[in-house]
Amino acid sequence: MRRYFGTDGVRGTVNTPPMTAEFALALGRAAGHVLTRHLSHQPQILIGKDTRLSGYMIESALCAGLTAQGMNVLLVGPIPTPAVAYLTRSLRADAGVMLSASHNPAGDNGIKFFAADGFKLPDEIELEIEACIDALPPLPSALEIGKAARVDDARGRYIEFLKSSMPRGMRLDGFKVVIDSANGAAYDVAPRLLRELGCDVISLHDEPDGYNINRECGSTYPEAMTRRVVESGADIGLALDGDADRLIACDANGRIVDGDRVIAILAEHAHRSGALTGNGVVTTLMSNMGLERYLNNMGLTMHRAAVGDRYVLEMMRDKGCNIGGEQSGHMILLDHNTTGDGLMTGLQLLSAMSEQNKPLSDMAENMTLFPQKLWNVVMSERKDVLADTQVQKLIGDAESRLGDNGRINVRMSGTEPKLRIMIEAEDEGLMLDIGEPLTETICERYGNK
Repeated sequence: MRRYFGTDGVRGTVNTPPMTAEFALALGRAAGHVLTRHLSHQPQILIGKDTRLSGYMIESALCAGLTAQGMNVLLVGPIPTPAVAYLTRSLRADAGVMLSASHNPAGDNGIKFFAADGFKLPDEIELEIEACIDALPPLPSALEIGKAARVDDARGRYIEFLKSSMPRGMRLDGFKVVIDSANGAAYDVAPRLLRELGCDVISLHDEPDGYNINRECGSTYPEAMTRRVVESGADIGLALDGDADRLIACDANGRIVDGDRVIAILAEHAHRSGALTGNGVVTTLMSNMGLERYLNNMGLTMHRAAVGDRYVLEMMRDKGCNIGGEQSGHMILLDHNTTGDGLMTGLQLLSAMSEQNKPLSDMAENMTLFPQKLWNVVMSERKDVLADTQVQKLIGDAESRLGDNGRINVRMSGTEPKLRIMIEAEDEGLMLDIGEPLTETICERYGNK
């Protein structure tokens, strides 16, 4: 049983357990002990963060715990989560840490670990760290502690890494791009990258102040991006979340291109060039049935994993697929990086547009998505709603009504006390007739009063 680590590290509201300075210090000591005891050299760990005010506090406390336990720490400052995964490998660190709560509000924060290979820590290591938190080991002697140093060129290294993912010599001159950095970790990297490649860049929400990350901007609020694209006559809009590991795009008409459409575009482009591996892609239980039919018509398979990039990645490695992702815009392109990377995804979209000489609006025009809606039941605390026999009956009745012409997925959020109800059907009226009363009934029983 996990006590602290969820599907995406430790996450919570700042100054509320477990997201406190005291916990970060203990976590640093526990992680330092677990990560060092199997190594013959003094280990090195890299820490990055997004632009939340609490990043300073948590970074300092975590760094203190890690160095106290004998680890050397490399501090790279505000930088996207996928940059931490890349730099951990590039700088030959023994592990990496990202301090971010992704698309959550500024009052939340999180601590996510990467192994030396840039992939997330294995479950067994996370569980070992958890067990160590409650029984901290003895501290090493005074002269065996670690030291901390800052890496000044981390952003430049990451920009060069991103550019290396494109076909050799390719530039993006002539493209007009609106980029929304969500006042987050990519506020500097994203517009710099696109300008270096020759784009005409309109940069939105690139002035973080510690409080405004994800505030009515970025991938969860793409309206500002779509408006600016239409007003400015841009070719594409790219909206990142707070730690830049996910992307929501829009075409020149302001039409949203979500993760399902991005998968369709990138999979078809890779399939045409013979670069797609595993003869398919990996998505999640939330991905639209329209995407599945679209891929099947190309002779490709769509594998569905549980929701969460951890599970998408596990299935990608199991099935030998190099493209996978979530409808929310969290895309994993294993040929290029070991975790979701919003800027990498945006570059691959622009590369496909350039190579095919097509606007984004034409690149998945034959894919028809089923009407789909997501309802959220907000609770004061996590509850085992799905064990309720009445809820089970309601879900079973809904599945019977949908038959083969739709589907329903009900699950607890992995990061928040929310029950998520997703329904899709070929007939939008049927979808709403099922979803509205189901959500209302569950909300009456379990929702915040």
